[in-house]
Amino acid sequence: MRNIAIVEDEDNAARRLEGYVEQYAAQFGQEFRITRFRDGEEFLRDYKPAYAVVFLDIQMPKKDGMEAAVELRRQDKNVSIIFITNLVQYALRGYEVDAVSFLVKPVSYYDFSLKFKKALDIYIMNEDRSFTVSSAGGLCRISTDKLMYVEIMNHRLFYHLIDDVIERTGALSGVEQELSAFGFLRCNKCYLVNPKFIVKVKGCTVQVGDNVLQISRPRRAAFMAELANWYAGSIGGQ
Repeated sequence: MRNIAIVEDEDNAARRLEGYVEQYAAQFGQEFRITRFRDGEEFLRDYKPAYAVVFLDIQMPKKDGMEAAVELRRQDKNVSIIFITNLVQYALRGYEVDAVSFLVKPVSYYDFSLKFKKALDIYIMNEDRSFTVSSAGGLCRISTDKLMYVEIMNHRLFYHLIDDVIERTGALSGVEQELSAFGFLRCNKCYLVNPKFIVKVKGCTVQVGDNVLQISRPRRAAFMAELANWYAGSIGGQ
């Protein structure tokens, strides 16, 4: 059973969405647990990364949907966001928070079902490649598809994502064990890199995205062998 959040201040609009989720569940033989929130503040209060899809009204009192989405993304990189709006131009900012899509009021079931399916598919695709870490802001769910590398510096861990950096305490050895199943490779005692983001290796450096990291000389041979094995497995799995 997957959790669905509806963040909507209008009762009629919220009931319509709840009904559509239930109709979709009956139509496709799925189960959902629906939780309704009346505004962004209520939704984000004590937020836990437990939702698959969030329907987020843009125009709400207290904290509007766009503000809520920005804060939500700091804590949950994996949840699928669908904006609800009266005006399309407001929803066009959705790319800033990696929203899946938007629905224009009054929402039709046909439009809802197409975009809800897309949101679920994206979430399910990323679910097995995600993990949760504790940070200063609480728990944060991260997709390994967005994690370029992990760095340890002055006993602090830094998760370098394509669009953010998350800081926490911990040991790189523990992270290495957790991320080994996702193909992450250690290039020296300070860095654990995602081979998906490796641009090139030159001498004792590896470029990960736009960042050039050092490969320790004792680790270089093993690192290159592990990287070759990863590439071979990646190509063979296609």
